[in-house]
Amino acid sequence: MTTAIPAQTGAGLGGRPDGSSEAEWHGGILKAWNAGAYLADVQLTGSLTLWLKSVPTSRGIPSGEMIVGRKVAVLLFDPSNPADAVLVAVYT
Repeated sequence: MTTAIPAQTGAGLGGRPDGSSEAEWHGGILKAWNAGAYLADVQLTGSLTLWLKSVPTSRGIPSGEMIVGRKVAVLLFDPSNPADAVLVAVYT
């Protein structure tokens, strides 16, 4: 059984709401794509059960590049809260 964690917005580009910025980069696999809302479901690399659901995605990535199964780069603004993330790149 997979655990889906809904992504949240609210922390600014500076990092966590308390002002600190301990952001971490993670790789993942695109599992679902909502082109209308620009939201992605991502399975983090190395985890069979942890999926990030409805991750906000950079509008700089063309929707046509968001193909299920592609590798993605995810930035976690708060590593203790995997729901506070943004998808910033796709790659092969």
